[in-house]
Amino acid sequence: MEYKPTIGLEIHAELRTNSKMFCSCKNDPDEKRPNYNICEICAAQPGTLPVANEEAIKKAIKTGLALNCRIAEVSKFDRKNYFYPDLPKGYQISQYDKPLCEEGYLEIHQSKSEIRNPKTETNPKSKILNLKSKRVRIRRIHIEEDTGSLVHPEGADYSLVNLNRAGVPLMELVTEPDIESGAEAKKFAEELQLILRYLRVSNADMEKGGMRVEVNISLSKSEARNPKSKTNSKLKIKNSKLGTKVEIKNLNSFKVVEKAVDFEIQRQKKILEAGEKVIQETRGWDDKKEATFSQREKEEAHDYRYFPEPDLPLMNFGEKYIESIKAEISELPASKRERFEREYGLDEKSIEIFIVNKDLSEYYEKIVSEFEKWIGHDSHSEKVNSEKEKKLHKLVANYLISDLLGILSGKEFIENELKITAENFAEFIKMIYEEEISSKVAKMVLAEMVNTGNDPSNIVDEHNWRQIQDAGELEKIIKNVLEKNQKAIKDYQSGNKNALQFLAGQIMKETRGTADPKKVREILDKII
Repeated sequence: MEYKPTIGLEIHAELRTNSKMFCSCKNDPDEKRPNYNICEICAAQPGTLPVANEEAIKKAIKTGLALNCRIAEVSKFDRKNYFYPDLPKGYQISQYDKPLCEEGYLEIHQSKSEIRNPKTETNPKSKILNLKSKRVRIRRIHIEEDTGSLVHPEGADYSLVNLNRAGVPLMELVTEPDIESGAEAKKFAEELQLILRYLRVSNADMEKGGMRVEVNISLSKSEARNPKSKTNSKLKIKNSKLGTKVEIKNLNSFKVVEKAVDFEIQRQKKILEAGEKVIQETRGWDDKKEATFSQREKEEAHDYRYFPEPDLPLMNFGEKYIESIKAEISELPASKRERFEREYGLDEKSIEIFIVNKDLSEYYEKIVSEFEKWIGHDSHSEKVNSEKEKKLHKLVANYLISDLLGILSGKEFIENELKITAENFAEFIKMIYEEEISSKVAKMVLAEMVNTGNDPSNIVDEHNWRQIQDAGELEKIIKNVLEKNQKAIKDYQSGNKNALQFLAGQIMKETRGTADPKKVREILDKII
């Protein structure tokens, strides 16, 4: 018997606002002092009344627009009733039947390495534009307040309540059950995090709890049938009714999302194959065992006794208001990927590094823009200029991704903290392109630029690092090195090819990396 996974996600993201959702307390997720950013409203003192944070509402609408949602003309808040120690009011102000955003979608793409059969691509030459994609529908996006948090002192028989997080604006996104694997669930969550960061609506930091993913998953029986279609003789799967839904809560990393989904698919499959029934429940994830575990039976929506929040009025959104929010949306990750391939001809891996690190991609484009006047004044043909441009684009990408990020040693790239201006980096790349410095020297120059912020020309001149242009001078140095390494010459002439590499290394050492490696090999071949 075949089983088809049906997976939907519920994703919460804390919004970036100055104040909380229903009061003027500071919204600071990094505050370490317990119960510091709280007031009478956060603590649910009698007689207090909430006032909705318009900036949080705008950010939720902006997210909905970016995700192709229909924005509600009329929306409202509701009370979601349940008891928990870190929920002071005994209910949470949320949204039920009139959310801010509905009926959207997000396209997720398989990377080139994930496509098992390249023949299925409509254009194998394309890196990004024609990758296999899948549309995941979004049922709704609504807004609510976050709860407080519990602190459990080690060895104590009690817990402490910290209300700093209580009332923080929280956006919840619910997908339709369109996802079919752990890899797809991970891809959706990753792409959503990128979009939230591009929109600057949320930091979406999973490690700090700024973005939390919950998975709803069920397995349904499928029966195989052989269609009579003349155009497709492949075996197809006909789905039966959906299976029992299980929810996995509080998944705190993309890897865990993928692992938890894949584990749960196999767990439920074993249960069904044994002729038993899957229990509807809420499960957690055990990192050490890499397995889900039962937490409690799943509550239904009616258990929360939703009813309209009496202390907050209906929200009405006109077309002009929505259009003003839409106008604030800048380029999003999907369109940026396409543009980076089209304009700069970069490979998929490089593009993805730039997409994930938005600050680095903006720095890259500032550097590239510095070449426009230089290339524009070149007397060569348009084709030559185009080739030059393409090579420069790739040189910049390589030195940013491989060398600069390598020097930063895993530290996040922040342009404001870098001493190198885009203009100086462009000059540095130009020196490499015009072979004023060798690739070995380039690494030393870049390291010096990172440390001092000095102009690359000054650094090169100060250390006498310019590449040796005089062929006669270079040949003289090579002959001096060969005189000192007669044994290596004999080894090479005896058939040891590695000896030539050794000699080239000695020459580069003698010239402190200022010799052109190609010219060195040419002269060596001529002499020995």
